[in-house]
Amino acid sequence: MGKYWLLHEAVVAELPDIRLHEAPLASDGELALVHTPTYVSAVIDGLLSPAQQREIGFPWSERMVERSRRSVGATIAAARTALHEGVSANLAGGTHHAYPDKGGGYCVFNDVAVAARLMQAEWHRRHRELLRVAVIDLDVHQGNGTAAIFRDDPTVFTLSMHGAKNFPFRKEASDLDVDLPDGCADSEYLAALELALDQLWRHHGAALPGLIFYLAGADPHEGDRLGRLKLSAAGLAERDRRVLDAARERGIPVALSMAGGYGRIIEDTVAIQLQTMRAALHSWRQWNNTLHEPPGRPKANSGVQSTEDSH
Repeated sequence: MGKYWLLHEAVVAELPDIRLHEAPLASDGELALVHTPTYVSAVIDGLLSPAQQREIGFPWSERMVERSRRSVGATIAAARTALHEGVSANLAGGTHHAYPDKGGGYCVFNDVAVAARLMQAEWHRRHRELLRVAVIDLDVHQGNGTAAIFRDDPTVFTLSMHGAKNFPFRKEASDLDVDLPDGCADSEYLAALELALDQLWRHHGAALPGLIFYLAGADPHEGDRLGRLKLSAAGLAERDRRVLDAARERGIPVALSMAGGYGRIIEDTVAIQLQTMRAALHSWRQWNNTLHEPPGRPKANSGVQSTEDSH
């Protein structure tokens, strides 16, 4: 848990041009866009069974409820900002193991799924148009909850690049799954990423997504306790650059979440997440300076909003 505060402090110290805002609380109605009322009530009222709490990975507490609400609220805020400014981020989030009716793998509510559905509803209300969404999940663990939630939804494309032999051991079917072998290093990983992004663009053709949620996990790093891959910090920086450049070149806004990171040395995880934020700020500046603006989106303002979790 300490990495969240350390990342916040690093952003304040090293990236002062980033605007930081306290994460808002997601409402019951927002959570119900994805999660069943029974599950939402069980979390909020402290009625999760011992088995449900074990599957999530930590015990119920009022602080857990608040943190889970704010993690979703932060991704909602980041998505709204991205649609106006091109790039924004949640300094936590990426809780992709949560299903509609249960949590898992340290994930209580699925922040990206809730934000995606809310952005689609708000976009349709304002513009009377469909907002297509893509989820680019580069956490080392497959986004099984997200894949299950959007399995039958053609308006949301789910891409997950993950360790083939890593958690979860029973995978769900994303629209595009890229299974990576243990020990996968920079060159192999980046080549697989290029192929995956190419498939994403070819799948959509001329009807490109209007918003990308990018889960920039730090856990593919070679120093991660749970990752099993061998990416260097430089390789992860190149990963972030390629995703952000590809989205910007196509005029697609990006809302980032930090997702997983379990470094043997916590400062390594924080340094990787900080370089992701540095790449996001650089991409935002390029959005702000470009003469080309996507149709129907206002020109960006100054700075990039980074919406942090409350812890």
